Amino acid sequence: MSVFEIVTEPIVPQTYADYVLRPEAGAVTMFTGHVREWTEGVRTLYLAYEAYVPMAQKKLAEIGREIEEKWIGTKVAIAHRIGELQIGDIAVVIAVSSPHRSDAYEANEYAIERIKEIVPIWKQEIWEDGTQWIGNQRKKPKEIIYD
Repeated sequence: MSVFEIVTEPIVPQTYADYVLRPEAGAVTMFTGHVREWTEGVRTLYLAYEAYVPMAQKKLAEIGREIEEKWIGTKVAIAHRIGELQIGDIAVVIAVSSPHRSDAYEANEYAIERIKEIVPIWKQEIWEDGTQWIGNQRKKPKEIIYD
């Protein structure tokens, strides 16, 4: 069973590390993306994520297959949270195991870049002085909306 999911509850990274850990793996890399307070000098109050869940999960699984084909012996688990996230909350977790550490590192970085490229997830940044949608621009407006 693979773990590629969109969740609404807080992410527990160890769950995903445990999923990919196995005897033949000499390395497990874990990436967690968190909500940060400051972006280019602008204070973020919170983030709101939306996703087209069925397609997002399908695309996360596609990324997992790409990784397992490109880096033989890897195992991948990915979760992305949607809804309103506060400063410090985990928005995404990527766990990759492989026989060798270099493959695990490379595959993990590949995963986050591919998520940004192909997964239908949108992020609304809510700042002290306005908001902006970031992500697949076919659904959400690109321009900044000031309150």
